[in-house]
Amino acid sequence: MKGRALPLTLRLYRGASSAAALLAPAWLSYRVSKGKEDPARLAERRGRASTPRPRGPLVWVHGASVGEVISVLPLIERLDARGFQVLLTSGTLTSSRVAAHRAPPRVIHQFVPLDARGFVARFLDHWAPDLVLLAESELWPNLLAELGRRGTPIVLVNGRLSERSARRWSRLPRSARALLSRVDLCLAQTDEDGQRFRDLGTPRVEVCGNLKFDVPPPGVDPAEFQRFAKAVGPRPVLLAASTHEGEEEAVIEAHEMLVTRVPNLLTVIAPRHPERGAQVAALGAEVQLGVRQRQLGELPDPGTGLYVADTIGEMGLFYRCAPVVFMGGSLVEHGGQNPIEPAKLGTVVLHGPHVWNFAEVYQRLDAEEGALEIADAPGLARAVYAFLKDSQLRTQTADAAFATVAALGGALERTLAAIEPYLVHIRLQAR
Repeated sequence: MKGRALPLTLRLYRGASSAAALLAPAWLSYRVSKGKEDPARLAERRGRASTPRPRGPLVWVHGASVGEVISVLPLIERLDARGFQVLLTSGTLTSSRVAAHRAPPRVIHQFVPLDARGFVARFLDHWAPDLVLLAESELWPNLLAELGRRGTPIVLVNGRLSERSARRWSRLPRSARALLSRVDLCLAQTDEDGQRFRDLGTPRVEVCGNLKFDVPPPGVDPAEFQRFAKAVGPRPVLLAASTHEGEEEAVIEAHEMLVTRVPNLLTVIAPRHPERGAQVAALGAEVQLGVRQRQLGELPDPGTGLYVADTIGEMGLFYRCAPVVFMGGSLVEHGGQNPIEPAKLGTVVLHGPHVWNFAEVYQRLDAEEGALEIADAPGLARAVYAFLKDSQLRTQTADAAFATVAALGGALERTLAAIEPYLVHIRLQAR
């Protein structure tokens, strides 16, 4: 980019994506039918804004999904407090709901346009951001090319590049260099991430740490907490958080093993995608657990064995009610989900072997005995039983988890310091 001819692979991508844009209405309609798009906001996916651009310097922050959006919220809050207008984009329905619940009131949320040249140009024509902050590894060719043509500075914040992704990019070295050379500054999570970005041609790389460690634990509505806690009573609770398809069966199997020794156990499953709530409830009904579903406004009663937490923005409630949590995405080959929030709230964290998305934090938690890896349903049942029956072990493990994640903080301040020159520049331009 930056005036150079694009490699053949990127030219082919640009041509193919322009042709594929003709199929966007059908593709988006299909996603609506699967509950993955907001039918009232499909125009945003084609680059058509649903609200006017505010006056003044505009910082565009993009996070692909829930995890990325949550990680950049403290950064957004600091920008908002300094008077910058912030546009937050994401690509999933769930992340849009998280943004609505947790972002500051002045922040504008839009769905990111599909990466077709016409859609991207239309989006940028309207919003004309003065600075772009892309979270983790959101490097879309048409978006980067169009931003480069306009001279808009791009900073990759909380940059992450797995060994697997780096290997894939290394097979297309010219394309990787062409894309990454457009990034003005890459703020990597770890030394390993930073070196991978450098090896692929990123010109300026700094290591700032992981913003997820600076995210405060999710809040809770006190009245709702009291209402739920009263319904649960003294029963021990196992929470399976952010589960993916194929994991709920293992959690239910573990529950059936546990109730022979913990007969009043309540298992709460919070699927990663809440629209799967009915599917999870059906799995519990098949084995006659006695199922209640949060989305239907139901509370657990004495006969409830499985409670399906299929709502948005309530994980703070369930983490606070459960002494032990299994973090999903880790028994299936998804890469694991973020354990930082439960660790900050004093919940014991269990996880499967597939945690490469959060490899550093899980390695540290396991090494400091602040978390425990399990391999299958019997292993989950054994670990849960041990922690429920041994309060001293539970406290020691939870304390170790809290201390581990607290020691890994500081990325927010380092990130703000790194982007300060850009913020000063766009403020001066506005004057």
